[in-house]
Amino acid sequence: MACPGRYVVGLDISEEAIKKAKQMSSTLPNADYFTFIKADFFTWHPTDLFDLIFDYTFFCAIEPDMRSAWAQQIQNFLKPDGELITLMFPMDDHAGGPPYKVSIANYEDVLHPMGFEAISIADNKWAIEVRKGREKLGRWKRALGQSSL
Repeated sequence: MACPGRYVVGLDISEEAIKKAKQMSSTLPNADYFTFIKADFFTWHPTDLFDLIFDYTFFCAIEPDMRSAWAQQIQNFLKPDGELITLMFPMDDHAGGPPYKVSIANYEDVLHPMGFEAISIADNKWAIEVRKGREKLGRWKRALGQSSL
């Protein structure tokens, strides 16, 4: 995703994950166009708002009762015309977690009150074989006239 026209920020609370991401990516040709930050998503305050947020299964990793706080932070981090992409996994009926099971309705329940509507939700055709049929990609945008609270 990172390129001269798009600067990318990776965020994780794990020092080990940040260290590994930096090691794996430091020699990539686009390394000047991204950074990794160790921070708590729920308390972090970015210096700039984002055009796009890609939630790669973070939603399923947090306790379900924290999902409303997740949606509030997404709204806080995005520019008014920004977009949210969600990799929705696992779309199944298992018990327990993490990962906790997710459904489209789970996302709608917390994103609709923030003014977000789904532009598209589709099966993830790029899913690895063991996850095929259990992932969807969602694209969300604030409805016209909605802005950050």
